[in-house]
Amino acid sequence: MNPLQQTGKVILAGAGPGDPDLVTVKTAHYLQQADVVLTDRLVSELILQRYVRPSATIIEVGKQCRRGVSTPQQTINELMVQYASAGKLVVRLKGGDVAFFSNVLDELDSLLANGIPYEIVPGITAASGASAYAGIPLTARNHATAVRFLTCYQSAVLSDDYWKELATTTDTLVFYMSSETLDMLVSNLIRYGMEASMQLAVIEQATTSYQQVYTCGLYEYAEKFRSRSFLSPSLVIIGKVVALQRSFSWFQGSDLGEYYFKPLTSPVKSIHTHEQPKQYAGRA
Repeated sequence: MNPLQQTGKVILAGAGPGDPDLVTVKTAHYLQQADVVLTDRLVSELILQRYVRPSATIIEVGKQCRRGVSTPQQTINELMVQYASAGKLVVRLKGGDVAFFSNVLDELDSLLANGIPYEIVPGITAASGASAYAGIPLTARNHATAVRFLTCYQSAVLSDDYWKELATTTDTLVFYMSSETLDMLVSNLIRYGMEASMQLAVIEQATTSYQQVYTCGLYEYAEKFRSRSFLSPSLVIIGKVVALQRSFSWFQGSDLGEYYFKPLTSPVKSIHTHEQPKQYAGRA
């Protein structure tokens, strides 16, 4: 007997940054076979409609930073183990890529501890999708030879010494989950002397039909965008490469001021299913 019929398997897969056409062929293949899909908030509903087979159980297990409505990581771990132990093929579907700020380590630890077979399928991360759809190469001759992926979702994430080092680099800086701390982020870079030629871009809801791109010089930020609220998810790019956006911008979404990825209202909810997810439905 095939041991997977007894144990099941978990596929940790990236869904890309939003555009349903950016899902990889391999992720689409697994979604068409999956018995259960555990999906993040930043996964397009169109992806679920297009690629997941109708008989599959789809369960929202999204997180929403600082909003108070999130699925606990422990619950996600338990769901993966529960369904895989029952012999199911489970796709743990994450927005973007599975390796960028995605809590994948917690999930891998849980699967390993419980003897659950797994596979990791990469996806297009938000930095790649956002920069491409905004017309901003992350590295470019005479602009930047390297790129850094960071997050600054709270003030204590980066030390003063690290801010000093960031302020002197010519690398492109890409900040995930940092639009709500953007005032502080820019102030720190200016305080430690980042050169005036550096440009800033905020890309709202990248690669979706609601994408908007806001750019300015770093030292113009206070005048143009200080205290502005950007719609989630927003990605921040800082560097000389941002200036290229004026020449190479090719995609413009509708400026409706609406959310493409709807904010969460309750944790762990089944979207459509032929079987209910036991005691986990509605669990806080």
